[in-house]
Amino acid sequence: MVVVLDFGSQYTQLIARRVREAGVYCEIHPYDIEAGRLAELAPAAVILSGGPSSVYDADAPMPAPEVLEMDLPYLGICYGMGVLGLADGGTVAASKEREYGPAELSVNTGDRLFAGLNGQASEAALRVWMSHGDRLERLPEGWEAVAATDSSPYAAVRDGKRPRYGLQFHPEVVHSRGGTEILRNFLFGVCGLSSDWTMEAFAETACRRIREQVGDGRIVCGLSGGVDSSVTAALIERAVPGQLTCVFVDNGLLRKDEARQVSERLGGYFGGDFVAVDAASRFLKALSGVSDPERKRKIIGETFIEVFEEAANERGQAGFLAQGTLYPDVIESVSVKGPSATIKSHHNVGGLPERMKLELVEPLRELFKDEVRAVGRVLELPDDILDRHPFPGPGLAVRILGEIIEEDLAILREADAIFIDEIRRAGLYDDIWQAFAVLLPVRTVGVQGDFRTYDRVVALRAITSEDGMTADWFRFPDEVLARASARISNEVTGINRVVYDVSSKPPATVEWE
Repeated sequence: MVVVLDFGSQYTQLIARRVREAGVYCEIHPYDIEAGRLAELAPAAVILSGGPSSVYDADAPMPAPEVLEMDLPYLGICYGMGVLGLADGGTVAASKEREYGPAELSVNTGDRLFAGLNGQASEAALRVWMSHGDRLERLPEGWEAVAATDSSPYAAVRDGKRPRYGLQFHPEVVHSRGGTEILRNFLFGVCGLSSDWTMEAFAETACRRIREQVGDGRIVCGLSGGVDSSVTAALIERAVPGQLTCVFVDNGLLRKDEARQVSERLGGYFGGDFVAVDAASRFLKALSGVSDPERKRKIIGETFIEVFEEAANERGQAGFLAQGTLYPDVIESVSVKGPSATIKSHHNVGGLPERMKLELVEPLRELFKDEVRAVGRVLELPDDILDRHPFPGPGLAVRILGEIIEEDLAILREADAIFIDEIRRAGLYDDIWQAFAVLLPVRTVGVQGDFRTYDRVVALRAITSEDGMTADWFRFPDEVLARASARISNEVTGINRVVYDVSSKPPATVEWE
């Protein structure tokens, strides 16, 4: 196992992701972990993440000295590099200019960390991503520089006696070409680890943990029809067959025909363990007059729990609630593994009521979306479930900006269905991570036929991503957007203008609310 110490970077989870992609098990723990606890974990290596602070600040997050004194390989990234440098007597200072973006990395030694990269003909292969306001100004005694950029003479450094490295850049982000190779060189070349962690192994471990947690208790699973909840249910069914009840809740915030489609597909898959509950009027009543997106999420989360608890009481007093919570849900909602900044409340995490009676079962809580799909294939779930685009738990409530009313839901459902239909017709559905329509709270002047209109605006969004933590907008052929726009304007009463969202994440998020 490799332990990543989190100093608050939004990229921390990407480090863990890259390590896992290399077939090495990895866990994230807070920077202030006790040395005794770290020793109990028995890691094969420790990686120190980046972070938003400056290491010379009075209240800068710092690990206990003993945490950095273990006889292990260490890799410090950005802020983590400063932590290692300071611990060994180096000097860190504010850069003359904050460096954010690509930089050309010049490797000046044949170090094993850069094996396969040093001396390549293509300079682009050594283009890395910088994001820092501080830099190492003086090396600790016994350390040496192994790579530099024009503005960072110590872009990569190493301890001459111990297997310790520091990187000023972020090898974990996709913008660092060769970054994956650098991390793999650390794992295999420096640490001597093996690539033996697989989704088959994860599924076995998850089933064992589920059995240990629930014993012979009954479990209610909130099944939405999406990848996450479906894989969660399949894992539980394998771990404790006969103890699961899958509850699909129609909350009135689903896409066109989705309630019927999910009931037919998953009702057939899970058989008698599947129950559909129509609670649309209940959710819409609870959301009446609410415009604030955080309040929407809280209300939806609380109402879901109420429905699940009632379903549990009707079916033998279940004591557990299973959810398809993923690691991005957790990291964007609350800081449970470290001091990373909160971005939004997720309905599975920040939206849960404190009075909840059911104990949570979340076997996918530490996985990324693509890892979940891989587990689903191990469990032999159908491809039409595994390849489905993500859909937020609050549903269309966070795609209608403002108060939720029946008329706006109907408008958005039609526009969204047309957009997805055009994407499928163009054969682009599997090239896109997520695509959807958003109904905006503005009206614009238009002309339809011989009449002046003053109707609504719908925004279309489609992104590409590996894990949902970072994303880029999808470049459609012009004719696809043109057809979608024309059909929405012509076929959906109440819309006279269509716009396309060309924002990446960051700075934007995937959803508008």
